[in-house]
Amino acid sequence: MGQTQEVSPQTMEKNYFSLWKIILPVVIGLSVVILMFWHESKKDNLSEVWHEIHFTWRTWLCILLGFVFMWGRDFGLTWRFRALTDKQLTWGKAYKVDFLCEFTSCVTPSAVGGSSLGMVFLNTQGIEFGRATTLMITTLFLDELFFVISCPLVVCLTPAKYIFASDGSAFSHGIMYTFWIVYGIIAAWTFLLFAGIIWKPEWISKLLKKIAGWKILKKWSEGISGLGINMVATSKELRKKPFRFWMEVFGGTAVSWTSRYLVVNALFLGFLPMDDKWQWVILARQFVIWVVLMVSPTPGGSGVSEWIFSNYYGDLVPSIGMALIMAVFWRIISYYVYLGIGAAIVPGWLKESYNKFHKKKKTESLVNK
Repeated sequence: MGQTQEVSPQTMEKNYFSLWKIILPVVIGLSVVILMFWHESKKDNLSEVWHEIHFTWRTWLCILLGFVFMWGRDFGLTWRFRALTDKQLTWGKAYKVDFLCEFTSCVTPSAVGGSSLGMVFLNTQGIEFGRATTLMITTLFLDELFFVISCPLVVCLTPAKYIFASDGSAFSHGIMYTFWIVYGIIAAWTFLLFAGIIWKPEWISKLLKKIAGWKILKKWSEGISGLGINMVATSKELRKKPFRFWMEVFGGTAVSWTSRYLVVNALFLGFLPMDDKWQWVILARQFVIWVVLMVSPTPGGSGVSEWIFSNYYGDLVPSIGMALIMAVFWRIISYYVYLGIGAAIVPGWLKESYNKFHKKKKTESLVNK
């Protein structure tokens, strides 16, 4: 179906799932939070901040609501995986692929993401490797398309002084400029994907082949050429799909991302009940945060996420200390839970992959004999 290269379980364990790659993001995230708490303790009495927070039934209910919204994220992606595979994956297998992809996102830089091994995860659940590669290119296109469509709408519907916290500070200007630069890159990448898998796949494949021939890109030439070939294969499959298919898979994408964003709305409802008009601003800022985090160099945005959250939402809370406390709960719900779930299921998945991989190699060696 396209040019694909299967990755051995040993390589995956060494490059993606080693213990230090699980511990590193936790250390980075906690270190940044501790440093920020220490810095704020010089200006404010943090014990007073804790006294300002009342863990009432409303607070705990809204924290639970945050977990429900994250389940909505998983439901959206699982629904999308089932739709993409024409229901070949059961709900259980689709959920497993979703959690494995999310775990990969937790231990790799944001620019890499969970899609880097998505085709491997799909393959171990019974999807042919070439087709799995096709499906992951499609998921990548859908995610980028969601950002390209939704971000301008959100920005247009929200005054700049609210969505970018435009107070004239270097931080607010940095957020705004970073957002638009990254958005421009995403838009260009989305257009390339659209042209490569729907509009002009052969033309894009030839272009990528020429680019792969550049000496400066020699190290990545095979991967670049393979991307072009896989785009052509993806195009052949997607052009057969009815409009209903696109509505379903994009619907799953929208449900997933929107549910993820609403976690912060739930936390604000629990910790700092405010006028309904601010709920839209809180949601709008999530669109900006996740675009900015796409260039985070740390695994899963560790450290960077906590810092941006506490500063970006700082103007909506009484103190930076309280914003930090909310940032910790946000990361527990949307990040550390997935890091824990992934660490629990990866060993069993690797064992299963080892067995399938060696069985396949043994079969191939017998056939060759």
